[in-house]
Amino acid sequence: MPVSDIWDLIGKPGSRWQIPTPALVLDLDAFEANIAAVAEFCRANGRTFRPHAKSHRSVSVARRQIASGAVGQGCAKLGEAEALAEGGIDGLLVTSPVVTDDGIARLMALNARLDDLSAVVDHPVVLARIGDTAAASGRRLKLVVDLDVGLHRTGAATPEAAEALIHAILAHPALEFAGVQAYAGHLMHVAGTPARRAALEAAMAPLAALRGRGIPQPLTTGGGTGSLVIDTEMGLLTELQPGSYPFMDSQYADVWVTAGEPAPYRSSLFVQTTVISANHPGLATVDAGYKAFATDAEVPRILAGAPPGTTYFFYGDEQGGLTLSADTALAIGAVITCSVPHCDPTVNLYDTYHVVQGDRLVDIWPIEARGRSQ
Repeated sequence: MPVSDIWDLIGKPGSRWQIPTPALVLDLDAFEANIAAVAEFCRANGRTFRPHAKSHRSVSVARRQIASGAVGQGCAKLGEAEALAEGGIDGLLVTSPVVTDDGIARLMALNARLDDLSAVVDHPVVLARIGDTAAASGRRLKLVVDLDVGLHRTGAATPEAAEALIHAILAHPALEFAGVQAYAGHLMHVAGTPARRAALEAAMAPLAALRGRGIPQPLTTGGGTGSLVIDTEMGLLTELQPGSYPFMDSQYADVWVTAGEPAPYRSSLFVQTTVISANHPGLATVDAGYKAFATDAEVPRILAGAPPGTTYFFYGDEQGGLTLSADTALAIGAVITCSVPHCDPTVNLYDTYHVVQGDRLVDIWPIEARGRSQ
């Protein structure tokens, strides 16, 4: 179906089931409920929040988060920040180190365009290079010191190393010390609140130690969807960076559900697919395969459009298979709704969100930062 014809579907009864597949589908009511829930939680608990755009990569989503009260967006990559800035989004924090000459030059160009940009740093050599480039640019750059709290992916290895970086920033005339980042991403999916709380309390000890050294910290930022409440109760973070909460993919929902706890947000993101072949008993083929889902988590679950007990399996790059009980069948053209196991990399496979309410397609939002990973 041509793009112009897809727009013609908007608002029509039943148009959700006419979207060309495979398609990334966003339930607007559940999405808006999730946006409102986190905003209200942060207001009630006196925390600012800067949702992480690595999950959604979309100007439309960022605008709605900021309208709900967010102070900006976290961006995992510089290209992601550039894409959001092109869409008019400000208040950006680049949460991964920028280290190449080209990257640092792009960072300074972005700093010249935005009113509020900051970036993390975790190594003194990189800090010095950023400082020299900022001085040449004529505009100060805000830097956040990234502190490793057990993930070992990025971050100063010890509180002492972080303190040295802080003093170096404070001493540099072209740099502004904006705070500290501490993200325990390896603990976001620990099942059960008590176990997750114990793990987070142990992991965040370096941040507590850094605070205990008496260095003023204008901002302590980090956390995620899995630690939002726990981080608030621990009191170490002044700003929260949840990413997946607007979508609540099944990988995150299972963090609570498998522990017998109610999930705090509603699943809003799905992949819609169509039956394209059904010539054998107990088997049907759909048009969503490896290219339609991230494959780092469990296989997608069938949520609607098929008989109870139907299961999905990957059937190749372009197709998926459905296993049905012997006494059931699916018609060619049947539209199936699947769960999204892991939202971040799944979103990056698509150009647009098809926004739905009930059985109607109500809008189409571009995913501007798709593929902007440099």
